Amino acid sequence: MSRRIMIAGTLIIWSIKFLLRPFIFIDPVLKPLVGLAPNLIGSFLLPFGACWFFQRIFRLETDTDLNVTCSVGLLMVVINEYLQLIPIFGRTFDYLDIISSVIGVFLGHLYFKRLMARYTLATVQAS
Repeated sequence: MSRRIMIAGTLIIWSIKFLLRPFIFIDPVLKPLVGLAPNLIGSFLLPFGACWFFQRIFRLETDTDLNVTCSVGLLMVVINEYLQLIPIFGRTFDYLDIISSVIGVFLGHLYFKRLMARYTLATVQAS
């Protein structure tokens, strides 16, 4: 499940960054939303990516595991944003990116937690 969500999310992000923004006229009212969408979606995907990529190292089985994973992921996203203040990277720093990342991680945490509860319930009922 995590793999499918990650692949779909990545394709959406790439579509926005490489097809929508450069080649399609975007109304100025919607431009901030389209600009923040990749950060929001990418941050939403953090627990799913951790579950998929690191499943051999650790498993997201408890709320504590999920909280730690999302917290570390959010910390890395914030550090990445602050590193963009260094001119060598040629990137731009934006507080709105951090805010959208916080919202994305929060929503991803809630959704993943709901899926964990549903999976646990299905496992208990099957046994």
